[in-house]
Amino acid sequence: MKDNTPKVKSLKSYLQHLPQDASEAIVSTNFAPYLISYLGFSTTEIIPQYDTGGGGITDFATRRNLENDIFLQTKSNPFLLIELKGRDINLTENSPSYKATVNQLKRQLLGNNCQAAQWGIITNGSHIQLFRKHGKIIFPATTCIELTPENIDETVALIKTKIDNTPKALTVTVYNNKGGVGKTTTTVNLAAILAFLGKKVLVLDFDFNQRDLTKSILTINPEDGLLEKALTDRNIDLKSVIIPYTFKNPKRQITFDVVPADPKMADYPDFQYNSQMKIFTLHRKLDLARYEYDYIFIDAAPNWRFPSQLAVYAADVVLLPTKHNNSFSLHNAAIAIKEFLPPMQKLKKDGTPIALPIFFNGEKITQPQLEIAQKEINQILKNDKNLVHYFYPKYTPASKNSHIHHLPEYAIIASAAFARVPAVYKHISVYDYYKDLAKEYFLQ
Repeated sequence: MKDNTPKVKSLKSYLQHLPQDASEAIVSTNFAPYLISYLGFSTTEIIPQYDTGGGGITDFATRRNLENDIFLQTKSNPFLLIELKGRDINLTENSPSYKATVNQLKRQLLGNNCQAAQWGIITNGSHIQLFRKHGKIIFPATTCIELTPENIDETVALIKTKIDNTPKALTVTVYNNKGGVGKTTTTVNLAAILAFLGKKVLVLDFDFNQRDLTKSILTINPEDGLLEKALTDRNIDLKSVIIPYTFKNPKRQITFDVVPADPKMADYPDFQYNSQMKIFTLHRKLDLARYEYDYIFIDAAPNWRFPSQLAVYAADVVLLPTKHNNSFSLHNAAIAIKEFLPPMQKLKKDGTPIALPIFFNGEKITQPQLEIAQKEINQILKNDKNLVHYFYPKYTPASKNSHIHHLPEYAIIASAAFARVPAVYKHISVYDYYKDLAKEYFLQ
């Protein structure tokens, strides 16, 4: 089906003629169609009032037509959802109506009819923000930008560039400023289970002092200085330091890739890192990998020195393992969310990295132990209620559900490291634990 819809080349005049008090209906009629056209979608690639399948009705759903699959006809697998509001609705970042609209978009993107969706936009004609979806994780791809006639074309061109060049990977940094909470175990076994499930995975060991991840799965010692060269020399790609890890069983062979820790980098004080690297160095070095892998995991050191900052800055999301019986791990998770991530977001200017909710990484929890842990968490939340959904992700005032995902860690998980085999490949119970963890956080 041929579509001769003229493409909008500038949105400036449409914004200028949009009334300051435009209702949602006027924004939908006088602004949204031209925005969608500017993004490159034709009339046969747009469906208004799209039923997301359990997530509510979104104002517009779009997807490129395929040769024998016209989106307007098949109405299947939308790529981008657009949720509109009137200009009378305040979409200034962190306002109550902004938070409600973001949550509305998230529900829509997680609808049964939108499993293939990868992008979402909220706008009222005064502000606009782009969100990316990977599996069940939804995170900002831009900040919430105030629209003016002077910046609208540049802003929407940036959004168009992002959606036209959708990365394949989700980059996850596993971090807690407290050691001994199972960051490396989590990283290795999540990578292993996702590889088992058919995903292409890259793992980076950025704990240069301990190098536990490198030691636990590789049988060779990486050459000192290789990673440093790959990070500091613009002509050297990270591929030069990747070592495949392969697990073979009688039925199949499973592989994921590893960037081992560079022992040489453990000796560098922070000022020397800064003289050779910038905060964005690792993020940029991963540019190509984001189009090759499904998941990139970075195991960060339990400190806030420059290597950990590199690892967190490079992430889309930060996963925070904690221990139910270690109050420091809980308080340090709160510190990371409140104090460490916001400066990274400010430097990065795209709203990332965001924190994922905490989970308990430890032994079986008895009810008395759980109550003690919750008492400690409630004390943290008493000082900052904005942290509620990082600690109690399923909490609502109506349900009062304070469930925290719990991953039992038995001796078999740690002992698997001595065999240089991720525990998920050796024990069915551990396989189930980490499959549940992957489903809880990543897989839709």
